[in-house]
Amino acid sequence: MQMKKRTKRSRYRGTHTHKRGAKKKARGKGHRGGVGKSGSGKRADQKKNLKKDKGKGYFGNVIRKGGRRANKIEIVDLGKIKDFAKYGKKSGDSWKLNLEGKKVLCTGELKGKFIINSKSASKGAVEKIKKTGGSIALSDDKDSESKEKE
Repeated sequence: MQMKKRTKRSRYRGTHTHKRGAKKKARGKGHRGGVGKSGSGKRADQKKNLKKDKGKGYFGNVIRKGGRRANKIEIVDLGKIKDFAKYGKKSGDSWKLNLEGKKVLCTGELKGKFIINSKSASKGAVEKIKKTGGSIALSDDKDSESKEKE
């Protein structure tokens, strides 16, 4: 009768050294595992370069921060406002621009008269628009009605 031969791994179970002789013999690099997390040591003193390569979040728990994220508002500079002519039309000597959902900042020089409708604007931008003879209407989420600043 033919018998099934047990695997070497199962025959070594329960033996102290797994037939490799003294414990000190298996302390070389070949017995420490692959390049993964194995063999990182009880106090993680070995394979420190693995931690550097994989980055900070590779070992341990991932910390997730809850809560709301701030809404990203698109920013428009006054110096580049001519690029947004597709959002408005020219009426007389002034441009009417609809920049809803965008914030107008005062960076750059404003050339021409503009009537702008936007979500928000900086104080400097409002002053520059008024100086050229234009106006800006702001629609904030706090107030449901639009405010007209002239």
